[in-house]
Amino acid sequence: MSLASSSVQVVAPDEHILTVQEVLEPLYRKLEQEAEAKLLEAAVYAGWSAEEALEAIDELKRHELESIATHPLESAP
Repeated sequence: MSLASSSVQVVAPDEHILTVQEVLEPLYRKLEQEAEAKLLEAAVYAGWSAEEALEAIDELKRHELESIATHPLESAP
């Protein structure tokens, strides 16, 4: 099959129905949940209670958000 007879159509960026964020958000959330589950599992395996592990994970998230807020990307316009 040649490219000339292909029925694939490329949609221009301004014609997209969904934004990139709308497309990526479900995947991001799923990966975030999987990572948190693995962190929780590892902490419980290491002897922490689930409550202690969740508190530690929440603290890590807070630190990450604070870091992002106080140190924006240097390359951003």
